Amino acid sequence: MGAVADAWTWLTTGANWQGESGVTARLVEHLWFSGVCLLVSCLIALPLALWLGHIGRGGALAVNVSNVGRAVPTLAVLVLLTLTPLGKQGDLPTIIALVLFAVPPLLTNAYVGMREVDRSVIEAARGMGMSGGQVFRRVELPLAYPLVLTGLRSATVQVIATATLAAIAGGGGLGRIITAGFNTSDTGQVVAGALVVGALALVVEGLLVLAGRLCDPMRATRRTRPAGPAAGAPGGAPAAPAKAAA
Repeated sequence: MGAVADAWTWLTTGANWQGESGVTARLVEHLWFSGVCLLVSCLIALPLALWLGHIGRGGALAVNVSNVGRAVPTLAVLVLLTLTPLGKQGDLPTIIALVLFAVPPLLTNAYVGMREVDRSVIEAARGMGMSGGQVFRRVELPLAYPLVLTGLRSATVQVIATATLAAIAGGGGLGRIITAGFNTSDTGQVVAGALVVGALALVVEGLLVLAGRLCDPMRATRRTRPAGPAAGAPGGAPAAPAKAAA
């Protein structure tokens, strides 16, 4: 409990929240850095996964290739990139390492979400005269939305937690608080930095859950779906094309 008490003392000391090395400045750096990595990851993974899921070809290979990145520690990738000429490009090595780390959950969940859409619903939508693009926008994407959002939440939490490694490469963020604590043998500061990172990850995930519920394109359908075996079964799904057609 001594380390926790020291961490509480450190967190409640106003001076530790001020200045360029304070918690507030490091928090802003951490959020910006994580946001950039997530944006790049989404731009790479989501269009590819949704397209492959829509056409139903090549997705398994793409998922398996992306999952290879999970077997390689992010720290090892960061160290290797830092030793290359990219190490002279500021935060670029850390961004690349975190993007490689965030792509697999985004790609896998989006592709699986698209492929798990009930084929009978898709055929019904096509039978109503919908084009491939309309089926994608009005049927497949809304039904795949929950898994896509799950992948986004997973990637977000992982990036926020792993972005602390940026401090090793000389970057900013909350990791600098932790490394500074190690350098000065201040256990309270190390624990305080870890607590701030954990709290940030939980808060951001909670906000994503709330935003996901508010932005769910099928929120009304999920809310009014009757209870019973048909509620979660494909049999209740044909309502999606009818709503889309309207």
